[in-house]
Amino acid sequence: MPQMRGIELLELITQRTPQTFVMIVTAFASIETAIQALRKGAYDYILKPIEFDDLIHRVQKLMEHRALVSENILLRQELNRAYDFDRIIGQSQSMQDVFETIKRVALSDGTVLISGKSGTGKELVARAIHYNGARKQKRFVAVNCGAIVDTLFESELFGHKKGSFTGATSDKDGLFKVAEGGTIFLDEVGEIPSHLQVKLLRAIEQKEITPVGRTEPITVDSRIIAATNKDLRQEMEKGNFREDLFYRLNVVEIHLPSLTERPTDIPALANHFLTQYRKQMTKAVKGFSNEAMTALVNYRWKGEVRELENVVERAVIFCDEDFIQVKHLPEYFRSTDSSGTMLTPSGSESLKEAVKQFERQFIQQTLTDHRYNKEETSKVLGISLSSLYRKFEELGIPLTKD
Repeated sequence: MPQMRGIELLELITQRTPQTFVMIVTAFASIETAIQALRKGAYDYILKPIEFDDLIHRVQKLMEHRALVSENILLRQELNRAYDFDRIIGQSQSMQDVFETIKRVALSDGTVLISGKSGTGKELVARAIHYNGARKQKRFVAVNCGAIVDTLFESELFGHKKGSFTGATSDKDGLFKVAEGGTIFLDEVGEIPSHLQVKLLRAIEQKEITPVGRTEPITVDSRIIAATNKDLRQEMEKGNFREDLFYRLNVVEIHLPSLTERPTDIPALANHFLTQYRKQMTKAVKGFSNEAMTALVNYRWKGEVRELENVVERAVIFCDEDFIQVKHLPEYFRSTDSSGTMLTPSGSESLKEAVKQFERQFIQQTLTDHRYNKEETSKVLGISLSSLYRKFEELGIPLTKD
């Protein structure tokens, strides 16, 4: 090697082709050189004279390691694809607005508050933000704040020191520390006890937490994404949620619309879940009959997307035909008295007409609820005022009550 030393060549290889694995072979043995080589990125360090059995064994180990690294890269790519924006289903304008916000916020490191009813996919959005951001190589830690016992909340989030309370038999890292360098997702953040909200505020503002039983704080570096199905502004007025914490969490708010606000997305969602469970159950179900899809579109989904997924999964289980029929749906879809939660399909209308019928009736009902105030109606529907007037013309809805 007349032009450079082995360590210099190692540095050059690591810079130009970081996917290359390097084994250093040298006649000059020293612990310092070996440590330096490994720190610079060498996989292994071999001394001359070479024992070929040992060399073959080390090369085999290197190949196994490379295979694991390649598999890990592929798994990460698959995981990233699983939470790509394109995997969140929705063609409605309200969902397109959500996608645009997600894309923008994923490029930043700001705190995000995701609001919406249970079952609308808040965690899916949180994961999409994480896996499309700069922290995607680190951990995404999801915490269901509503499922943690009040007495263990502080220990779970911030950790504890051995002997700090009964049952603390060893030191434990809190979930903030577990998410170091990555993202911590605080689902149902409105359930956090009032006395711990100030500590969460400190974790956001100062990037510091104090484990139970310790007096000195430790620094943490994790992005915070929170979600809630409560109206936190109302919770503030009731004194249940700190105002300063709300504004620290609500740097960017993403509101997920309910299915009643975006009925045109239901067919795409239903077909997405059909494809998923058809593969999982190895069934040859081709799709939905017009009657079945009409029933899905007209149903008021109180459990949101999660309920829709469960209904489609059930239908695939019971369907032994080419197309899912109304009879494969739960019993309440076949009820003639649905208490206003579902419109009975005629069986003769196309899916397009069924969607238009639902939109027409839903908009008319919303207009009536808001005394034909067009601006309030457009806000509730999640569309612009001009889009609402286009819907009036398209669906034949009168502009006034009379």
